[in-house]
Amino acid sequence: SRMLLLVLLALLGPAGCPKTEPLSESSQEPLFRGADRYDFAIIVPAGTVECFWQFAHQSGSFFFSYEVQRATGIANNRNILATARDPKGIQLGASQHMRGQIDFLTEETGFYQLCLDNQQNHFGFMQVYLNFGVYYEGFNTEQKQPEESKELNSTLEAIEVSIQKLQLHIFHMWRFYNFARMRKGADSFLLESNYNYVNWWSMAQSCVIVLSGVLQLYFLKRLFSVQPPGRQRC
Repeated sequence: SRMLLLVLLALLGPAGCPKTEPLSESSQEPLFRGADRYDFAIIVPAGTVECFWQFAHQSGSFFFSYEVQRATGIANNRNILATARDPKGIQLGASQHMRGQIDFLTEETGFYQLCLDNQQNHFGFMQVYLNFGVYYEGFNTEQKQPEESKELNSTLEAIEVSIQKLQLHIFHMWRFYNFARMRKGADSFLLESNYNYVNWWSMAQSCVIVLSGVLQLYFLKRLFSVQPPGRQRC
């Protein structure tokens, strides 16, 4: 009966919402927190909501960027609703455009929820490129013990500060690189769509021109055709 109950709970649970790590605290092993940042593309089917959970410590800077690279359907609307919520379920930001960015400071440690809502589009899917995560400016230096700081000389402290600034600059360059990847992917799909549209429309126009020419020639030929005289009877 216990196995049957677990199967029922699994079937009744929310579908289509992958998590970056488990929420169970019963195990004695430390939880796998996953990476601090992710970038990937995902297909959001028509009329569905896709959600993700990202773990973040307190006093961090959370970023969430997205770009709709491709959309299908009748209206071909590329706007999608993106929302971000804190571990208590309070909404921290929302964006309903073809591309957007939500940034906020993490005031508590826990799992932050990111969702993409495609429920307004009932006839087509959307391919969305995501870039989200959290970074901590000076996080390691705040956790350092005072006695450890006293043991370091000024030269090592200066080198450490320079390395931290360099890492932060590299991180922001990585974000700008992902913005360029988002825009490049969207432009590539748009260019391919326009190319196919022009080819099909040109082919259709060519067929119409040829067909109209054939019809005109046929009617002109019938207009100037002379009926042969009938045979005279003696």
